[in-house]
Amino acid sequence: MNHFEKDVQSKRNDAIDSGVAFVASFGFFALLFIIANLVDVFSAF
Repeated sequence: MNHFEKDVQSKRNDAIDSGVAFVASFGFFALLFIIANLVDVFSAF
């Protein structure tokens, strides 16, 4: 057995971490999209 497998740094589930990262990155790009649309709408005035 690999000796690194006996003493792991984090015992958390990787699926939770990847889900949080997905939501965070999706939220960031959605925010950029919303800001760009608001700039586009208000630049027409």
